[in-house]
Amino acid sequence: MIFPDYRPRRLRKNESFRALIRETHLAPAQLIYPLFVMPGKNKREEISSMPGVYRLTVDQLAREGRECLKLGVNSVILFGLPEKKDPMGSGAHAKDGIIQRAIRELKNSVPELLVFTDVCLCEYTTHGHCGIILENQIDNDTTLEVLAKTAVSHATAGADMVAPSDMMDGRVGEIRAALDEENFETVPIMSYAVKYASSFYGPFRDAADCAPQEGDRRGYQMDPANSREALREATLDVEEGADILMVKPAVAYLDIISKLRDEFDLPVAAYHVSGEYAIIKAAGANGWIDEERVMAETLLSIRRAGAEIILTYFAKDMARLLQG
Repeated sequence: MIFPDYRPRRLRKNESFRALIRETHLAPAQLIYPLFVMPGKNKREEISSMPGVYRLTVDQLAREGRECLKLGVNSVILFGLPEKKDPMGSGAHAKDGIIQRAIRELKNSVPELLVFTDVCLCEYTTHGHCGIILENQIDNDTTLEVLAKTAVSHATAGADMVAPSDMMDGRVGEIRAALDEENFETVPIMSYAVKYASSFYGPFRDAADCAPQEGDRRGYQMDPANSREALREATLDVEEGADILMVKPAVAYLDIISKLRDEFDLPVAAYHVSGEYAIIKAAGANGWIDEERVMAETLLSIRRAGAEIILTYFAKDMARLLQG
């Protein structure tokens, strides 16, 4: 028998030993903090379903960006609430749109902060879907043109990276071609390569005012029952020019994160989504769990599954914990 000659507990007996052999590490620089930008001036509105997360006006972004950098969180991703919506989502690529102004503000005031942008139409369309509706259907190829214009408008405003989240077929290739044509060859694409039609998005849709007015998104987002399809989706995005592959949500799809890490050489990101965040916050507020320790364990599990990058509303809280 191996026991008693080998005793694994020898290397667990104090924190110094545990830290010495720890296999997975989490650092603030691996976290991306989502920011919701709204019209107006000098406003911060807490999102009721996401305690501790706020909608901010453009003039509040510099303060938020500086706080992130101070904590070692070097990257943010922007989501916009436009002043007006229309069926074609034209506000998404407006020269002076909410996200375009937000990018300029952050790059002018906190230039060292990496600014990522979500490229999608759901926040800008009156119907709340991620694509253009023609003849009562989401028209994939018409949507691609608008997404490409949106990505170019973000790059023109100064975005460091664009992140298409719409799940239209062919959008990574269309965006890559449009960026290259406008001399933005160095702007990378973080693709929401594997985005499931999840029930964990509810608080986000409240925050961004982007719930579909009719129907749902199961016709373009992935079926939660499917695993092999995730590899097909990711393969297409690699072939079309993606620089980073993302899985969304994270905690309910750790197996998918692991599959992508094993299959591809590109960096893998995971989005710890609003519902996953809200569950921890609610249980913590009721005293049912130790919120801080569950937060840390959850984010570490996402790293352990293989994600080098984590988008999370806990980014600042986790950074504070890591700084001690």
